Amino acid sequence: MGKESVDVMVEGGKATAAPPLGPALGPLKVNIGEVVAEINKKTDSFKGMQVPVKVTVDTDTKEFKITIGTPPASALLKKEAGIKKGSGNPAVDKVADLKIEQIIKVAMQKEDNLLGATMKAKVKEIIGSCNGLGILVEGKPAKEAMQLVEADTFKAQIDARKTEITEEEKKKLEEERKRMEQEMKEKRDQFLKEANAIVAKMEGKEIKAIRKALEEAKIPMPIINEVAPEEKEKK
Repeated sequence: MGKESVDVMVEGGKATAAPPLGPALGPLKVNIGEVVAEINKKTDSFKGMQVPVKVTVDTDTKEFKITIGTPPASALLKKEAGIKKGSGNPAVDKVADLKIEQIIKVAMQKEDNLLGATMKAKVKEIIGSCNGLGILVEGKPAKEAMQLVEADTFKAQIDARKTEITEEEKKKLEEERKRMEQEMKEKRDQFLKEANAIVAKMEGKEIKAIRKALEEAKIPMPIINEVAPEEKEKK
């Protein structure tokens, strides 16, 4: 009795017989329609995210077993926060705020993949992932939130593995997300205005000089690259 495995990434709840899944399963002579249906059933809760899936097929009986992995912590956090991408400048610009219960939820989803020996340690790992995305936790930057966890501020929630928040809390978080989004837009518009003014004033100057002036004016690097892209090296 032989077994062969196929490892693929699929969008939660939206697997199809198209590549990469169909062509990989074809040579194994398994019922691809049944496999796809089972994968979609098991990944439905991960809609909008890429999910690692392993299909193990018994080459004699054609029976199959599907093992579902979990998306990266960053993808789970973005889903909880209701955002499509993290901040381009996470040290300064924040894109969302999460409750400790939402952090615990992600820590439990990724529990087997985290290094921490306790749930408290695992929660701190997930909060660390918030740092690179520009996501606050309980209104605090990641470093401060981890200090609160270490001080057992959220001990009751962590010990109880509490993962649910109220509709009112969800509403307030969404309002805060929208406020942050508007604030980031206004800041970007202002930086873009300042950057374009500098570029116009230095028209005819070397790109290196213009970029240096933009940096000295504390224009964020993504905007500098937008208004004054670096020259490609000549071969």
